[in-house]
Amino acid sequence: MPDKILYTLARPLLFTLPAETAHNLTLPALRNAASRGMTGAFKKPAPDPRVVMGITFPNPVGLAAGLDKDGAYIDGLAALGFGSIEIGTVTPRPQAGNPKPRMFRIPAAQGIINRMGFNNGGIDKFVANVKASRFYQERQGVLGLNIGKNADTPIERAAEDYLHCLRKVYPYASYVTVNISSPNTKNLRQLQGASELDALLSTLKAEQTRLADEYGRYVPLTLKIAPDIDGEQIKDIAAALLRHKIDGVIATNTTLNRRDVERHRHGRETGGVSGAPVFDLSNIVIRALKKELGDALPIIGVGGILSGANAQEKMAAGAQLVQLYSGLIYRGPSLVRECAAALKA
Repeated sequence: MPDKILYTLARPLLFTLPAETAHNLTLPALRNAASRGMTGAFKKPAPDPRVVMGITFPNPVGLAAGLDKDGAYIDGLAALGFGSIEIGTVTPRPQAGNPKPRMFRIPAAQGIINRMGFNNGGIDKFVANVKASRFYQERQGVLGLNIGKNADTPIERAAEDYLHCLRKVYPYASYVTVNISSPNTKNLRQLQGASELDALLSTLKAEQTRLADEYGRYVPLTLKIAPDIDGEQIKDIAAALLRHKIDGVIATNTTLNRRDVERHRHGRETGGVSGAPVFDLSNIVIRALKKELGDALPIIGVGGILSGANAQEKMAAGAQLVQLYSGLIYRGPSLVRECAAALKA
């Protein structure tokens, strides 16, 4: 396939650059190619519609949040054939994130460590970018908008940040993801605790109901959780999701576990580990969630998908949709089509 050949040629050059530098070169190039109608090399997957959360996804393979934090590259990413595109995480106010370097490839483990820290231009810039995209204007597909809190917002006031972002993004989202699972914002994962989560979800569900009345349109809410939780925590989270009638759960974010990377270069860097090292950990969480939730609400599986077979394993564990991120770095855009074909088969 032309896109596979192109990436096979480009990857060695990209991997000579620091990870964030390569990221900041690739996405603008993709956006420019899309704006000039030069993305014909990217063959889109065959249609395989799935109805999840009341939304029709053209295929079950989505883009995970984190690749496009500001929504600046939506149209370029849409050319790769995703069944959904999730952008963010966005915060109320702009923030620079953590000092560089803050992203590290670990090729020997097919992993990535990042400690980006929700670097983004703030909610107003984010919404402006969404509104300016052809993808949004022409209603080309499913757009997930992922929201978080500013690093300097005290954890006891986190709900205020999430509410502010929810109100801003609601009119433009196919669904909204509440990210409480990044390891790179101090104390953020504390919101996964039973009492903290209960209070947050209660507040957000009430606001979702109010906004649905205001706009005459129901926009589903999903919760993104970490892989570094035990069985009791999973039971508590599942119970809270059911109690507050949250529409879906995304499992999982990056891990703090260093088991598969610590012996490699950069393997002891601070941050969350994504890619192959999180694959089994996320599957454990998905299976446990499925046991607790049954068919009451859908699970979106993410973490370490580097092949069509990996995508099938996520579905077998209990997911109804999957998302990609780090696998794109190692496999390139043809991974979208490979996963979609495997799931259709």
